[in-house]
Formats: sequence, C-alpha cells, structure tokens
Amino acid sequence: MTADATRRRAVWQILLLAAGFFVLVAISLTSVILVNQAREDNGWVVHTVEVENQVNTVLLELRRAESAARGHLLTLGPQFLADHDAAVAGIIPDVNRLAELTADNPVQIANIQKLRLAIGQRLAQFAQEMDFIKRSDRVSATELVRQAAGSDTTGSIRDVATAMLAEENRLFAQRTRKADRTQVLASSVTIAGSSFVIALAGLSIFLVRRSARARDDAEAQLRDSNLNLESIVGERTADLREANEEIQRFAYIVSHDLRSPLVNIMGFTSELEELRGDIFRRIATLGRVASSSPLVPENATDDAEPALDGADRQLSQDFTEALGFIKSSIAKMDRLITAILNLTREGRREFRPVPIDTRELIEGIVSTVAHQAAEAEAQIRIEALPGIVSDRLALEQIFSNLIDNALKYLKPGVPGEVTVQGRTKLGFAIFEISDNGRGVDPKDHQRIFDLFRRAGPQDRPGQGIGLAHVRALVRRLGGTISVASELHKGSTFTITLPAAWTATQRDGNA
Repeated sequence: MTADATRRRAVWQILLLAAGFFVLVAISLTSVILVNQAREDNGWVVHTVEVENQVNTVLLELRRAESAARGHLLTLGPQFLADHDAAVAGIIPDVNRLAELTADNPVQIANIQKLRLAIGQRLAQFAQEMDFIKRSDRVSATELVRQAAGSDTTGSIRDVATAMLAEENRLFAQRTRKADRTQVLASSVTIAGSSFVIALAGLSIFLVRRSARARDDAEAQLRDSNLNLESIVGERTADLREANEEIQRFAYIVSHDLRSPLVNIMGFTSELEELRGDIFRRIATLGRVASSSPLVPENATDDAEPALDGADRQLSQDFTEALGFIKSSIAKMDRLITAILNLTREGRREFRPVPIDTRELIEGIVSTVAHQAAEAEAQIRIEALPGIVSDRLALEQIFSNLIDNALKYLKPGVPGEVTVQGRTKLGFAIFEISDNGRGVDPKDHQRIFDLFRRAGPQDRPGQGIGLAHVRALVRRLGGTISVASELHKGSTFTITLPAAWTATQRDGNA
C-alpha cells in the first residue's frame, strides 16, 4: 500500500470516527433532553392528580363539617362539636393550598374566587348554627340547617368543584397524551442510537481487523527490512570500526614517524647553536686583525661572547633570534606530536565501568591542583555529587582538564571561584563545573571543542587538545558536554553521563 493510500485511509477513518462521535453526542444530548421533558410532563400529570385530590379534600372537609354539625344538633355531644371545629379550621388552609396548586391556570383562578365566596357563606351559616345551639335554640338551628341544605350556597360549591374537576380532567388527558408522545420519542431515539452504536461497533471491528491485517503485513515487511538493515548496519559498522582503527594507526604511525625527523632537526639545531659561537668568534678575530686591535681580551674564556661591531653584531643577534624561533617551533611540534600519540593511545584503550564515588575522585583531583589554586588565589567548592558507574580513568581525565582550564583562565587580580556540583535526572548524572573567569565568546562555544582550536587571547600554555579530548571521552561514555558562557562573566561546563554506564552503550565502536 502506498503512502498516499495509507494517508487517505487514515483520514477517512478519522473522519468516520469523528462523525460517529458527534452523532453519539447528539443522540446522548437528545436522549437527555427527551428524558427531562418526559420527567417534566409526568410531573404535570402528577400535578393534575394532586389538584383533583385537593378539590376532593375541600369537599370532604365541608361534608365532614356538615355531618358533625348535624350530629351535635341532634345529640349535643362534645365529640361532634370538636370534629366540626376541626373540619372548619381545615377548610380555609385546604382552599389556600388549592389556590397555590392552580395558580398557573386562569380558569381555575376564576373558579377559586367563586369557591372562596361560596365557602365563606357556608362557613357563616355553620357559625350561626353553632350560635343557636349554644343558646339552646334548637328549633332555629334545625330550621337553619334545613335552609342551608336547600340553599344555593351548597349548590354553588358543588358546581364550582365539578367545574374544577372537569378542567383538571381535561388537562390530565392533554398532559397524559403529551407525556406518552415524549416517552415514545425518547424510546425511538434510544433505539436509533443503540442501532447506530451497534452499526458503528461493527464498522469499527471491520476497520480494526483490516488495520490489523495491514499492520501484520507492514510488520512482516519491517522484519524483512530489519534483517537486511541489521546486516547492512553490521557491514557499515565493521567498515567504520576498521576505518577508525586505520585512522588511529595512521595517526600513530605519522606521529611516530614525524618524531624521527624532528629529533634530527633538534640535534642539528643544537649543533648550529654550538657552531654559532665558533663562527662569530672567527668573525670577531678577523675584524680585530684588520683593525690592529687586541685579538682577545685578557680575561676572556673559550665560551665568551665575542665582541662584535656594527653589521656583525646585528648578524649575530638575527642568528640568535632565528635559532630561538626554530627551537620554540620544535618544542611546540614535539608537544603536538606527543598529544596526538596520547590521543591515539587513549582511543585504543578499553573502557571498564566500575562504581565511582565522584566526590572522592574530584577531591583527589583538587588536591593535585592545590598549589595552582593557591597561586591563583582561587577557591574550589565541591557540592553534592551523585555516585556513578563509569570508567574511572576517563572521568579523571575529564574533570582534571575542566578544573585545570577553570584555574588557567581566571581573571587576573580577581579571587577565583570554581564550583563542582551534580545531580541525577531520568537515569543520567549531570555535572556542572562553574567558574568566574574571563569566559568564552558565544561564537566560540563550538570552536573550543575542536582539535587544535583555541578561543580568546593565546596567553596561556596549551595545544588546543584538552577540550577535544574531553568531548571524545564524554561521547565514548555515552554522554554529552556543553558550555554556557559570556565574555568576562565566567563559564559553566555541563556534562551529562549515564548513571549506570555499560561498555555496550557506546564504547563498542568508539
């Protein structure tokens, strides 16, 4: 399958999943809305039933009051009086409750007003009946009960109550139909959503199986490619190792072969320096013979510098200066050859990981440069340092070079401060060597790690090999090195190394 086809299939799968997600969200929201609407509709149905019950409660209390009043009239029993008073006391609160329940319906509000008026009249009749009974005028009370039974008040209460119940029955039927429709719609949405989920699940299974087959095919191809790649990498690694060893042998041979002519040059330079005295002594003798001067001063020795005049003296000085340049160049060349030989020997050395107490190691290094630090009026602080598993000799060379550089490039006249600290993070040990020296220009941050390259004024001894050697060692140990510095503001070298290094991590082909 081509890359474009794979990309298109991935895009379609993403679009399909996104569409399915949005449809599911829409179905879920619709279901929630319909469920809430059904709950609200059912609440109105229950509300209608509650209003009907409250209407019947008012009528029941009125009948209870009438029955208790008649019983008290006939028997004058106190229990009937108490029952009547309780019924009368509950009528008005029941009417108020009914008014609250029907406050949303204008029709029922009008019916409540009529009901309040009729009930008020009936309660006044109850009060007058009780007053006649209290005055023992049972005849008047009986007549009043008979009149109340046939009056329009009782009929009005019954008619209003019937009208209210009819209105609630109408609302009950309407709200029941609406609730039923909402529940049917919610069920339909749920069924449709479930069907869609099932269809989406089936499609997802199909796509997953197809992707799994494609992945298996790709893995098979990748395994084949890896087998070929491993063989190619093995060949390239062997070639690289052979080339690296050849380069090291070449550097060693070249450096070793350069040493022989350099020794000859040094020998001939020494002979020239010895011949210089004889040559210029003869020149001085010939000059004195020509001028009839004394040949040699009375107190002169064989090694004494002959007295020369004019051009001969200038010639002697030029000869001496030329010999000095030759000797200093020879010495520099010898140091460079020695450094190259040391690098090639170090490159062939096998690293051995061992547990190292880095604080103890750095304290040993600091003790060896104590005299140098005292001359520079520098203080070296060693802060918390993590333990590490690595090559001890390589670490000694790394930290020795960095601490030596920190002391070498301090600012004159300023008390030096060198700090060594470390920490661990995600399986790596991070070391920082900071100083308050003259710093490095940011444009030279990479230059200082190149072989034979130095930055800033060349007023300190060195061949430009130390930091290149440090970087090579750090890389062989599977780590990195970087510098943060500005001119006249000091430098901080940061070394990151595996906390538990093994020779297979990096050293195999170094």
